Amino acid sequence: MAASNRPPVRKKRSAGHLLWQIIWTTIKVLIIPVLCIVALVAGLAIGYVVLGKGQLADVFDLNTWRHMYDLVFAESG
Repeated sequence: MAASNRPPVRKKRSAGHLLWQIIWTTIKVLIIPVLCIVALVAGLAIGYVVLGKGQLADVFDLNTWRHMYDLVFAESG
């Protein structure tokens, strides 16, 4: 038996399969950054509420973090 010289036949993918492949690839690419953001917010909340004895609503207040930044990076004089 001799090997065939014909190129392999490619199956055509349907539009639904291609769309599913694009969506699945997008999910795989975005899962790590989303999990990192969730871990950051959970860590801030746990650290501020449990360790700092603050209120959970203050975690999401920008003035709270601005005040902490000022405390940490204040110049001693």
